[in-house]
Amino acid sequence: MKNGTKSTFDFRSYGFPAPVDRREFFERVGVFGGGLIIYCTLGNSPSKAGQGPMGMPGGGGPTDFNAFIKIGADGKITCMVGKIEMGQGPITAFPQIVAEELKVPYESVEMIMGDTDLCPYDFGTVGSMSIRMVGPQVRKAACEARGVLKELAADFLKCSVGELDTKDGVIFQKTKPDNKVSYGQLTNGKIIEKHLKELPPFTSPTDFKIMGKPRLHRDAYEKVTGKAKFAGDLRLPEMLYACILRPPAHGATLKNADVSEAKKIKDVQVIQEDSLIAVLHKTPDGARHALEKIKADWDKPKSGFDNKTIFDHLGNFKVEPQTPYSAGDIEKGKNLANEVFEETYVGAYVAHAPQEPHTGIASIENGKATVWSSTQNPFAVQENVAKALGIDKGKVRVITPFVGGGFGGKGYPNPNRETTEAAKLANIIGKPVQVAFSRAEEFFYDTFRPAAVIKVKSGLDRSNRVVFYESDIYMAGERCCEILYDVPNHRETIYGNWMSPPEGAHPFGVGPWRAPGANNNLHAKEMQMSLMAAKAGVDPLEFRLNHITDKRLAGVLKAVAEKLGYKPSRLPSGRGYGMCCAIDANTYVAHMAEVVVDKNTGKIEVKKVVCAQDMGLCVNPQGAKIQMEGAITMGLGAALTEEITFKNGEIFNINYDNYYTPRFSWLPKIETIIIDNNNLDPQGGGEPGITGVAAIIATGVFDATGAKLLQLPMTPDRVKEALKKV
Repeated sequence: MKNGTKSTFDFRSYGFPAPVDRREFFERVGVFGGGLIIYCTLGNSPSKAGQGPMGMPGGGGPTDFNAFIKIGADGKITCMVGKIEMGQGPITAFPQIVAEELKVPYESVEMIMGDTDLCPYDFGTVGSMSIRMVGPQVRKAACEARGVLKELAADFLKCSVGELDTKDGVIFQKTKPDNKVSYGQLTNGKIIEKHLKELPPFTSPTDFKIMGKPRLHRDAYEKVTGKAKFAGDLRLPEMLYACILRPPAHGATLKNADVSEAKKIKDVQVIQEDSLIAVLHKTPDGARHALEKIKADWDKPKSGFDNKTIFDHLGNFKVEPQTPYSAGDIEKGKNLANEVFEETYVGAYVAHAPQEPHTGIASIENGKATVWSSTQNPFAVQENVAKALGIDKGKVRVITPFVGGGFGGKGYPNPNRETTEAAKLANIIGKPVQVAFSRAEEFFYDTFRPAAVIKVKSGLDRSNRVVFYESDIYMAGERCCEILYDVPNHRETIYGNWMSPPEGAHPFGVGPWRAPGANNNLHAKEMQMSLMAAKAGVDPLEFRLNHITDKRLAGVLKAVAEKLGYKPSRLPSGRGYGMCCAIDANTYVAHMAEVVVDKNTGKIEVKKVVCAQDMGLCVNPQGAKIQMEGAITMGLGAALTEEITFKNGEIFNINYDNYYTPRFSWLPKIETIIIDNNNLDPQGGGEPGITGVAAIIATGVFDATGAKLLQLPMTPDRVKEALKKV
């Protein structure tokens, strides 16, 4: 596949480095020795006109190299992508794609991921885009490799391409099976750059032997046995551990710091350079002990904002509105409405809370920096480290080990402060340095899912049709905000978003959080639909289906209803059934839940969740199922318990004792459905499962009790307050 036109999107302005050019790409290829190289590009494939990855402006992703396949003289097949593995499973799915199209055993394909010296450029592992965007290109590359190999084999075996077949890395003449040659023999230790005018056809789904078949993650054994190496597990000779003086609140400024007591501790090095004050020791405990000895005096901010007053601030914040979706005439719709519904929905700041805190290691030798980082965006880290050290980015190698969860928090907008700090310190002392966040630092420096305010007005006419829907969305962004139901007059207006939040809107950093904004937007949209269904006296499932014309959307909603054993009833029925449907990452998704509410304590118990996804070709159904289950589990926390508490920039949640992520003891039974749709390209699988979790719990509580839960998370106290209003 030949390199296409350069993207006009300025990645640097959004914190992303520029992609590599063709010359640099082949310089990298040279480190592998000879072999057949097939490279591929993303091209411009935005989700809609004028929009690129993750809703960014200006067109699609870069058109330079994003993945390539190498077949060595030894027959070894290596697939290299700039994406990283953080538990979502591309380390398993990419080899399935390559093996299927190259007609080799799955086990024969190796993966190299997230290494800036060995892998082509990638803008980051975000937005459920690994398989849906890079996967089809890898598949094309594997098809092209198979075609190129057949052309080489035809010359070698003295026959036509049409006479050849392929199996297990060997090409043979169909009428003379002994006339054969292996892939390794054909590459013969040379770098071969060859392209086909026409690609061979993809393998038909009916002939799949590897794709579409369930496989456990290939890193599962390493992870469950503790053999997998994360950044914090790595040890380098003479490596020192660093702890860094941190402010007590966002916006605080250092007045003075007394480091004299820390300097008295044996084997401790104290570094003071510009605003960086760090202590280093050969053990982590030694560094932490030294940090405790530093006496610092800070000026703290007085913003006046806390986790209760922030919603008024956000809902009245002056920012230029954007209207990504609209149709018809809102005023006309209001005139047609017999019943009007007006509600305000709010959601708290939510942390990513990954199991592995941010960690970075840096080593500098002979003018080249090598860093190991728990990052979703190694190429952005490469650029940041190069800038901090004042060297060319080609002299910085970023290696990404396994990453212990990211969910958007280890990629954008300011990736991996700790790795840049480690590089600065390593450069100063001349030894490798590790900087690993404590749990308190992980919460403090997190770029939270932004608190959001969503104001919704909608209306029914006398025939119980929704005739208008109007939403004003403050800071959540546009993901899943569009009213997918058949509403002739609608307008969805965005005031600020997580990608480029307006200055002064938030008292600390915000950023993407697994399906950014979708959880808030669907909570508002689906509660509004249930409120209208109740007033209309129509079963909520029937009400939704009456307003759906998209067959795929109706299909996933009907699938979860059937799986749950849903029977029609008016709201509130007392049963506690909640429902939601959406399109996210180009995947059609629907959820239903069964909830129970203790009216005395206000506690919500989620008994069962069913989720269906129509995601096109599902490369690894086992991996998709795991992702759906994990997304639902994560969504339960944000819906029921997770909330950042703060005042004047000080974060009060510093560990899991007062930030409550889901516990195994209160997880529901989770059932998943993957709709067979293998003739479409694969779509996103990691995030759609989380999008509707808050919505199905809120609508389930409304069905059970008639209580309207308009604020996330839905804590027991908020449930009891809502019950008083029924």
